[in-house]
Amino acid sequence: MSVLFPKVNKPREWDYRPIYFDEEKEARKDKRLARLRRGAFREEHEKNMTELRKKKQSKLVFWLVLLGLLIFAFYVLL
Repeated sequence: MSVLFPKVNKPREWDYRPIYFDEEKEARKDKRLARLRRGAFREEHEKNMTELRKKKQSKLVFWLVLLGLLIFAFYVLL
């Protein structure tokens, strides 16, 4: 420590930022916390799997209908 110039700490500065209520932010926060409850991941996985099955089934129906139309078109044309 210096005798001629002693070190003096600066006083803490006033750092005030007002907090405003943001409904969207609160909704996101509540939604995130709701997802973290017990069993939520399993429910989310099951929901995603059912959606995936529905997509696969709709694609399968589309391709079967297309195949049927092609067979019908070849039958009529030949």
